[in-house]
Amino acid sequence: MTRLLRNPIGWAGLLIVVVLACASTLSIIPETSQALVVRMGKPDRVVNRYRPGQGFGGDGAGLLAHIPLVEQVVVIDKRVRDIDMERQPVLSTDQLRLEVDAFARYRITDPLRMYLAARGDERRVGEALKPILGSALRNELGRRPFAALLTPERDTAMRNIRDALNRIAAQYGAQIVDVRINRAELPDGTPLDSAFERMRSARRQQAMTIRAEGMKQAAILRGQADADASRIYADAFGKDPDFYDFYRSMQSYRAAFAPDGENIGGTTLVLSPNSAYFRNFINKGK
Repeated sequence: MTRLLRNPIGWAGLLIVVVLACASTLSIIPETSQALVVRMGKPDRVVNRYRPGQGFGGDGAGLLAHIPLVEQVVVIDKRVRDIDMERQPVLSTDQLRLEVDAFARYRITDPLRMYLAARGDERRVGEALKPILGSALRNELGRRPFAALLTPERDTAMRNIRDALNRIAAQYGAQIVDVRINRAELPDGTPLDSAFERMRSARRQQAMTIRAEGMKQAAILRGQADADASRIYADAFGKDPDFYDFYRSMQSYRAAFAPDGENIGGTTLVLSPNSAYFRNFINKGK
């Protein structure tokens, strides 16, 4: 034994044995990951588990000791992962065929459930959720017209899709963080042109309706104003006929001679000074 230790090759062999022993008994758990320890094929414990509101760098990260050949360490990412959905055809309630491109974000929150449902492969979670996302998207957007995607109602649709997808994701130990639509548009060609023409016709009809309603309200207000003016004139005549006659004469003079208008000097009247039209100038008692 002493002769073996004095040999450099012996030291190298011993070092290799020590390194292999450490490698088989120690695993490195990054702070962005969580680990499930499986003992003899059965899940035993979770290390550095994801907890809502807790940042990375917890006490569970670092070296993890386990029994070689008895315990297996399954490392699972704690970060948010993406599901990129291929463009899906969706038929809206107004019979428009849309091309929708969407994506979802999720994270593994229950490593044990993920291990049992996806056999320890977290990539299977995304593959299982991708068709569910497409189905939920078609079901939700198929209940709405195309114009609803351009209004705040779009946020409601996204929440409904996220909730529907979350119910399936919970079976895989995952949680849906967000669902978004990258693009929702009509296919090029005749469907797009006909949709734009329908939108233009609808807007023209709406504008005509608003204009007609405005003209109706204006006529009503004008009629009410004329009726109020007539009532006020009648009340004034009944209370003081002389003052009413004088006031109306002043209005007539102003309209005829236009002292404040653009026709100054452009109006010529040939009347007798003793005409009844000038009675308020001649009769000084009034």
